[in-house]
Amino acid sequence: MEGGIHAGTDASAFRDCFSLTWKNPYVLRLAFSAGIGGLLFGYDTGVISGALLYIRDDFKSVDRKTVLQESIVSMAVAGAIIGAAIGGWLNDRYGRRSAILIADFLFFIGAVVMAASPGPALLIVGRVFVGLGVGMASMTAPLYISEASPAKIRGALVSTNGFLITGGQFLSYLINLAFTEAPGTWRWMLGVAGVPALLQFILMLMLPESPRWLYRKGREEEAKAILRKIYPADEVETEIRDLKTSVEKEIDEEGSSEKINLIKLCKTRTVRRGLIAGVGLQVFQQFVGINTVMYYSPTIVQLAGFASNQTALLLSLITSGLNALGSIVSIYFIDRTGRKKLLIFSLVGVILSLGLLSGIFHETTTHSPLVKAAEGRYGNYTCPDYSLATNAAWDCMDCLKATHPDCGFCASASDKLLPGVCLISNDTVKDLCHGDHREWYTRGCPSKYGWVALIGLALYIIFFSPGMGTVPWIVNSEIYPLRFRGVCGGIAATANWVSNLIVAQSFLSLTQAIGTSWTFLIFGVISVVALLFVLVYVPETKGLPIEEVEKMLELRSLRYKFWEKRSEPYEKKPEV
Repeated sequence: MEGGIHAGTDASAFRDCFSLTWKNPYVLRLAFSAGIGGLLFGYDTGVISGALLYIRDDFKSVDRKTVLQESIVSMAVAGAIIGAAIGGWLNDRYGRRSAILIADFLFFIGAVVMAASPGPALLIVGRVFVGLGVGMASMTAPLYISEASPAKIRGALVSTNGFLITGGQFLSYLINLAFTEAPGTWRWMLGVAGVPALLQFILMLMLPESPRWLYRKGREEEAKAILRKIYPADEVETEIRDLKTSVEKEIDEEGSSEKINLIKLCKTRTVRRGLIAGVGLQVFQQFVGINTVMYYSPTIVQLAGFASNQTALLLSLITSGLNALGSIVSIYFIDRTGRKKLLIFSLVGVILSLGLLSGIFHETTTHSPLVKAAEGRYGNYTCPDYSLATNAAWDCMDCLKATHPDCGFCASASDKLLPGVCLISNDTVKDLCHGDHREWYTRGCPSKYGWVALIGLALYIIFFSPGMGTVPWIVNSEIYPLRFRGVCGGIAATANWVSNLIVAQSFLSLTQAIGTSWTFLIFGVISVVALLFVLVYVPETKGLPIEEVEKMLELRSLRYKFWEKRSEPYEKKPEV
């Protein structure tokens, strides 16, 4: 197998991970406590999609301005970019545990500020604080888990962080639904996020620092004591010996200085190859469009033809649940099939799903219900743009594009696919339409393809989650040499959040400019490029002890199509 896989890495890895519950609960305690950082990551990603529906209702300026909606979503991502960049330095200077504690503090402050915001400006400030915490946690949590996990089950344990990310997203939709009828809806949705941050802060105070970081800092006895709690007695001495060899080699090459020369870092073959694979995966994870689904899932559901906020949130809960289920699948397969195969399978499914979504939304937008002249009490509220275009045949999509003023579509009472009326969009007209038991549409049109669009979204999540959802974080937690692990992980996480920001800030604008169908088609084309990238640049790290990943990268050469072994493959250590 590619990468020099240990013979012990097989289908029993998942069973071994599960058996830790009674064999070594200490390792699970480390993994799940650190993994709450993933829960924070996931909760923030998911909660804003539902909260945004009610923020628009409370603040009309937000409802009228797409850019303001995108800013509320993406300012957390901007904060995460800074948090991830600082987090890499914090990890190497002060340790993984300290970085997680700082992230929890920032996230808690942000949650309180958001819940108390009197207007969009302070809400955005709170989103930036939350983003700082999420950015630090996103790269630190998998790194901490990776360095405190036995090699055979490292992938499965790091996947628990991915499961908690998707679990956080699912939890956010549940909480969104729970508070739909409560006073201050979105304030509760955003404020509750402070609870897991406080919980993790308390738990991490009772846990040790990463043993590998301690060893690198010369605190060898502390590191050995922790490793003896993590590894079986017959494996711990081999692990300590490998770690000692790795650290001594780094010190010989770089000296004892704590400063990292970024230019030399990029010139170092193993680091450069690791960065190409790690950063590339993080960028493509975002550019295949996942966070358009996570941030704007209820909005996408409404674009597919479901008008009600509650219905949109409920249907989004289903896609979020599938995302969490996919993470469980990843835990099972990651140490069984390997990272690369899971990525390839994932991307092939994502490409097919995005193609399906593009076709469905094309049909939805080109076959929307026609507009008829308003009569009776609706006549006074006819959309001005429609009145000026009496010679043109309008449909629902034409109605929703009107902006002077904004207009909405009141569907037929007998069948929402029959011609409806195009009216000025305000609360009075909305209540009037609902009073006649008719659906009111402002973000999407009635469509017979709505359920098919949901199936397309579900397939996208099912394929994305086990592979592209978790593997990029796993690869980045294990592919870099120990000395550079913090800073390289920070670079990769920063690249992820920059890409996330670009996607989050542009999605609604893209759907307005070129349509939802073309937007998903663009993501599909990028997914094809991502598949080629994985085939060419991403090596397999399944089952390799962290110290041997560096050897694998050193003794590999990059060919035109695939990573291939040189004639002198590295020598694997015998099993103890």
